[in-house]
Amino acid sequence: MTTPLMRWRAAAIAAASLLPIPAVHAEADATSAAPAREPTIAELLQRIEEQDQKILVLERKLEIREEADKTAVASDPVVKAGPKGFSLQSADGKNSLRLRGLLHFDGRFLTDDNPTNPPNTWQTTRVRPIIEGTLASIYDYKFTADFGLGKAIVQDAYVTGRFLPEFQLTAGKFKSPVGLERLQSANDIRFVARAFPTQIAPNRDLGLQIGGNWLDNRLNYAVAYLNGSNDGGSSDAFSPGDTDPNSDKEWAGRLFALPFAESDSFALRGFGLGIASTYTSQEGTTSQTLLPTYKTSAQTNFFQYRTGATATISDGQRVRVAPQLYYYVGPFGLMGEYTAESQDVARTTPTGLRTGTMDNYAWQLAMAYFLTGEEQAYRGFKPNNVFSWENGTWGAWEIAARYHTLDVDNAAFERGADSFADPNTQASKASAWTLGLNWYLNENVKWVFDYEQTSFDGGKAGGADRDDEKAFLTRVQLGF
Repeated sequence: MTTPLMRWRAAAIAAASLLPIPAVHAEADATSAAPAREPTIAELLQRIEEQDQKILVLERKLEIREEADKTAVASDPVVKAGPKGFSLQSADGKNSLRLRGLLHFDGRFLTDDNPTNPPNTWQTTRVRPIIEGTLASIYDYKFTADFGLGKAIVQDAYVTGRFLPEFQLTAGKFKSPVGLERLQSANDIRFVARAFPTQIAPNRDLGLQIGGNWLDNRLNYAVAYLNGSNDGGSSDAFSPGDTDPNSDKEWAGRLFALPFAESDSFALRGFGLGIASTYTSQEGTTSQTLLPTYKTSAQTNFFQYRTGATATISDGQRVRVAPQLYYYVGPFGLMGEYTAESQDVARTTPTGLRTGTMDNYAWQLAMAYFLTGEEQAYRGFKPNNVFSWENGTWGAWEIAARYHTLDVDNAAFERGADSFADPNTQASKASAWTLGLNWYLNENVKWVFDYEQTSFDGGKAGGADRDDEKAFLTRVQLGF
């Protein structure tokens, strides 16, 4: 293959070979100059050699310049910006830094004037800048702060080594591998508030986790060794936050299968089912009981163990079991989960120490349907069109419905003043149905409208039922 440099070199040699000709003509045309001497063959060859060396030097300089340009291009970082955030990536793709964010601005309005209800309010429930990325193609990291509700906490701070698809090690603060809806991103849930089973399942905790995928991603497993967090809560709720007030730790494990992920039948691919469980042994104190408070979606407390100098405390084993499933096909989505807990408790009463085991459970069944035909999924979403006055498009619209309930062991209310919970103020059961309408203006912005009505068993003086709670909840959500 002939290159430009080779052509230049040949031209230079040819030009050098013609040097005698101008000298002859100069001799013929000159009138006063002395006759010019014709160069010898040796001189011509020397000139050609000199030109040849100059061309070789030029070629090498151009080669060096070309190599430097290639090296510069290969080392340039790749900067991207899109609906999923902003990223900086090395040219070889092995290292990356991504900047993302989440904002949930909520409104809560109760239709009745019960003085025990929380006030109607607007609030920034979640304000989360997120930094995540990958190092050396193997180590994923994530840091999430949260400035919602007027506080500042660390939500996520962990690193995951993806050594093999079947073996991944995570260390730091992350979501405990238990609740199906809890493990779903807050941006992907269909309602303003998560359902009652999530209030029994733990939230974020500190520890180590081993997990991975088997059978071409059809079976996912996770086993974690954690400090142990309260029902529905995270380790930052302890005092001091993100420390373990108890020496015993909690084991958590989860298996989730997508048995038809590779099926020829598209209608079966979106079916998944699994089971999760936790085990620990903890001993609380009257100042830090290690026991939960259960709330409605409108954030009304409906159950709490006795507090104060003779508070009910955690005193022994706590075991959770959580079967779960989902099914997504076309515009239709279904989620169901059941979470049961066995909790050992104790209370020092005027008549002596009383101990017992509380068996509490919760379940939910939720459905969603895209009126505009988009595909349902457990994670992620992309509308068929975006809201635009100019183009006359309205984004995606989704309807949702849910029924969920949480039932506290009746033994918590037995023995009057010696009971573990006060039957005159605490309900033994809450059951709620929810209707929702979701408007996805684009891939990043969603507006949620929920109406929820909750009924109670007990909760008033003499064991009477508390009045039903009727609440309108709304959320403007930004996520990228």
